[in-house]
This record gives sequence, structure tokens and C-alpha cells, in this order.
Amino acid sequence: MKIYLMKTELKPLIEITQDALHVLYKEIGVVNTLRFINQFTTGYGNYTEEREKLFEGMSLDDVVFDIKQMRKQAA
Repeated sequence: MKIYLMKTELKPLIEITQDALHVLYKEIGVVNTLRFINQFTTGYGNYTEEREKLFEGMSLDDVVFDIKQMRKQAA
């Protein structure tokens, strides 16, 4: 029994990324490619600390009230 090994050229990661993006653009379009990529993009900062500062001293009722006020203003 013979085993055939496929010989592959290792490309630099940037080339692989560019090739993959080109295929995605071609097959699903720019907008959907960006939506796909955004799934894997991590945010930055510390959400927990930011949330604590943003809502410091507010009760749940306060937050709900503010949301309702913003919705009224937007309508």
C-alpha cells in the first residue's frame, strides 16, 4: 500500500488572510464578510468596570426610567 503525502507550501499568515478575505468578498459580499469577521473581533477595555461607573448609584428602576425617557425622545 502506497501512501501519498500532499506537498503544501506554507504561506505567510498575511497572504492566507488576504486570500481568505478575497474568497469571502467574492462569495458573500463585503457587508456579509464584515459581519462574519466581527464575530471574532474582541472588544477592548473592561466592561464590568465601565458598567459599574456608568450606573453608579442607580437602581434598576432608575435605569428603566432613563431607557423609557430616551425612547420617548427618539420617537
